[in-house]
Amino acid sequence: MDVLQQPRNDNPARMEPLAKLPVFWALEGKRCVVAGGSDACAWKAELLAACGAHVEIYAETLSGTFKALLARNLEHAAARLIHHPGHWQMEGLTGAAIAIADCDDEIEARRFFEAACATGVPVNVIDKPDFCQFQFGSIVNRSPVVVAISTDGAAPVLAQTIRRKIETLLPRTLKSWAGLAQSIRGRVNGLLETASARRLFWEKFADMAFDGSAVNQAEAQLLLAARGLKSTTSTTGRVTLVGAGPGDAELLTLKAVRALQAADVILFDDLVSTEVLELARREAKRMLVGKRGGRSSCRQEDINAMMVKLAKAGKRVVRLKAGDPMIFGRAGEEIAHLDRENIPVDVIPGITAASAMASRLGISLTHREHAQSVRFITGHSRHGGLPMDVDWTTAADPHATTVFYMGGRTAPLIADRLIAEGLSPETPAVIMSDVSRTTQRQWHGNLAGLGEGISEIGYENPVLIAVGDVFAARQHAVHAAPLSAAASL
Repeated sequence: MDVLQQPRNDNPARMEPLAKLPVFWALEGKRCVVAGGSDACAWKAELLAACGAHVEIYAETLSGTFKALLARNLEHAAARLIHHPGHWQMEGLTGAAIAIADCDDEIEARRFFEAACATGVPVNVIDKPDFCQFQFGSIVNRSPVVVAISTDGAAPVLAQTIRRKIETLLPRTLKSWAGLAQSIRGRVNGLLETASARRLFWEKFADMAFDGSAVNQAEAQLLLAARGLKSTTSTTGRVTLVGAGPGDAELLTLKAVRALQAADVILFDDLVSTEVLELARREAKRMLVGKRGGRSSCRQEDINAMMVKLAKAGKRVVRLKAGDPMIFGRAGEEIAHLDRENIPVDVIPGITAASAMASRLGISLTHREHAQSVRFITGHSRHGGLPMDVDWTTAADPHATTVFYMGGRTAPLIADRLIAEGLSPETPAVIMSDVSRTTQRQWHGNLAGLGEGISEIGYENPVLIAVGDVFAARQHAVHAAPLSAAASL
């Protein structure tokens, strides 16, 4: 294993707690009530009308914005806004799909809220959360693609900022692509009978929607691709080994996220963070297959057999490994087993824990003034002691940076062995646990003090032990920074 994280149970939550349930409500042809003539009511009325609702407005006076909205509405034959110049009445709420009001005071807000509740109409009183059964969010409109953002009323400006950022990510042509999807879905489903073939098709469709392809030329190309999938799609699935990185979900690669979104089944390590799993497709089955020293674990043979069984059943399997799958992740054994079973397999690399540690410390592991090479070494053998097949003389090279994975329990032995091979006891050393996570801890010292350091950090969670002169320069810079700041005051 390659990364540092707290152990988790076998049944992680598929969904973190939600402040509110996000729901997209069909209002086409339904009657909605808006009570009030303010600009805020005008915006809500316009939003409801854009959804195809017939909106009845009860207001004695209207703002200039509202009057302009009604004037534009009257220019269309299928007018969806009707103004009743008077105060709302309870009978006007009966049978409505939604009721919205802008009330001047708490007494009026309560009257409207209770009247709507009494008639069974979902209600929202603008800017009065105590009288709202639902809330409106900020919207990114590429209808039929619609993105809604809510902060549960805590920070509307933050929601607006998020909306602006999403606006920059979604191409304006997405509306046309979504329309194309609606028009060809029936033909594609008729051509492709299996779920796996359909998913392959729609993944290609999504890639085209975001890669700048011309939407007006895409239909023929996509239908040709569907016919090709119909004739060539195998009943065998595939396995993708994915590096989950050190725990911070933002360090995941875009390709890894796409693999998680396409998976039918995810076999994940005990050290993979919940934040990373949150990026997976909701419908994907998730199975914990972690291996931890000194704890009950899945056997590698069982994991291999599980991947083969699932792939032969036509599933798209993601084997989600902490860190990088090709560094102390036994990926070679899994790839060899899948090759023997003729299961297609590919690998998506991840950020290994040593690289994340270096970035957190602001240290180049191959600083040209201190180290001409970097080594990653396993810190323990299968039997728990020091590995016997490591060239310890080479590992004690003072011109190299050496990072030991899974060496928490053997830290004092590592120090003794390196010193015995001639490495100075004063060589700088760092111990770090939970790299890139909010629970990250670190110790700085020298090689002779590794035993003391591991006692401070602990080894219940996996740790990294790094040794080399590259760590000295950064320690001096960090320690000198407060003095420099003080001198400038």
